[in-house]
This record gives sequence, structure tokens and C-alpha cells, in this order.
Amino acid sequence: MSDYILSCCSTADLSKEHFEARDIKYVCFHFAINGVEHVDDLGESIPFDKFYEMISKGADTRTSQVNISEYVAFFSKFLEEGKDIVHVCLSSGISGTINSARNAALIVRERYPERKVYIIDSLGASSGYGLLMDTAAGMRDSGMSAGELAEWIEKNRLNLHHWFFSTDLSTYVRGGRISKTAAVFGGMLEICPLLNMDAGGHLVPRSKIRTKKKVIREIVSRMEQHARDGLDYNGKCYISQSACLDDAKQVAAMVEERFPKLCGKVEINNIGTTIGSHTGPGTIALFFWGDKRE
Repeated sequence: MSDYILSCCSTADLSKEHFEARDIKYVCFHFAINGVEHVDDLGESIPFDKFYEMISKGADTRTSQVNISEYVAFFSKFLEEGKDIVHVCLSSGISGTINSARNAALIVRERYPERKVYIIDSLGASSGYGLLMDTAAGMRDSGMSAGELAEWIEKNRLNLHHWFFSTDLSTYVRGGRISKTAAVFGGMLEICPLLNMDAGGHLVPRSKIRTKKKVIREIVSRMEQHARDGLDYNGKCYISQSACLDDAKQVAAMVEERFPKLCGKVEINNIGTTIGSHTGPGTIALFFWGDKRE
């Protein structure tokens, strides 16, 4: 057993069973739907299908990050057990939660001066962040110390690719990220924006592709271009999806066909309620290890 714990935020979008099996601790974000506050507890408070159904019917959503006092309480229970902490946060490019975590770390370091607390920016999100955590858990289990693991994550995090597309732009309109006019024309032309996460952990539009069929082919093509060892890629591949499981299965089947040396089957997860509050239904994200993101 290691002398430290590995932890992250619920926005890594893995299942509770996955977190527990890999011994990854997590702290929960918060969201509100139609003014009712909830914990982003991996679909326990509101099942994902119900959550996305409510959004598709026009429900208003808001999210809030883990605050300093919540981080202090979360960290303290492990520090009291004599454990050091390696905590990895949701990308600073889309959330300020790392600032709360860093401030909380200052507080607990004073209370537990003999312990070490490492706070790391994942520069990732959803199950890409989750794949980073899963890989880090393997490194921990191989015998890496807390300091060595923190250094490894910071050195390798930009090799974790995040590619996204969306077939439903209505939530982006409500959130003000695209105009209603652009969404109408996009819908008429069946335009599906393809985005990825850059080196700063920001979501960046890369292409506007007509039809879902073509964007599915294109997202797999991006994996062919960027995956470690190309078509000989032998790492894990994760997908996260928001109420579009059939589309996710199409992407997974194509990936498994193109990359026969994959480490196991493609794992499909739900986009959680925090990130899903901003994407709405109809988003597919593909994650894999590859060349360094730009």
C-alpha cells in the first residue's frame, strides 16, 4: 500500500466503480438544474438520462466548482491518516478550481507540516482527465513515490489527446457560446463542430464538418494522425458521451477496427453533470495517448 492517496475531481467523468477499482479518490463539483442544487455525484442524484432529458426540454443549468473549505475537509481526512496527497484538478483552461485547491493546500500544509500535498493542473477534462488518472494510478501501483508521480503527470499530461464533436448546438446557444443564427444555419447544413483541447487546457474549435457521418470519420482520423505509434497504438482509449450512446458505439467500433493493438476495448463513459451542463446532449469526446498537444 502506498503512503499517499491519488485524487481528482468528479469532472474526470469515470464511473464510481472505476474510481473505486483503481483506488482513486474524488471530490465533487456542484450543479443546479431549474434552481435546485445537486452534487455532481456521478449520476447518483439524477440519473444521466433524466438529466439530459431535462436539458433537452429547456431546463436551466448552472455549475459551481469545489470551494476552499470543501477541499480543506477533503484533504484533511487523508492527512489525518498520515497520508500524503497527489491531487489533480480539472483544467485551469475551463475552471478556476485549481486556485481553490492551491489555497486549501496552503491551509492544510500549516496544519500538517510533516505531510506533502501536490496540486497538479490536469489541463484536461471529462474522461480524458479520467484516462490521465487511470494511467497515474498504474504508475502509483508500479511503485512511484508521490513526488515522482506528480512530476510524471506534469511531464506527460499534454500527451493525452482530447477531441470532441457535437451534433446538438442548443445548449451552446443557451449558454451564449454561439449565436442562435449560427446554430440555425449549422442545423440546416448539418454542421458538427470538431474541437480539441490545446496545450493551455482550453477547448478550441478546429473544423466545421457537415453531417454526423463525416465528423465520426474525422474524429477517428485525428486519432490516426496523433496517436502514439499511429495504427500500432497499444494504449487505452476512452470515449465520453452525453445522451448519444449509439453514436459513441459507432466511434468505438471504428477505433477498435483501425487500432487492433488497443489495450482492451474502448471504454465508454457518460459526460457528467458538470461538463454536461455546458455541452448538453449530443456531444462525443475521444481520448487517447499521442504526440504533444499544441
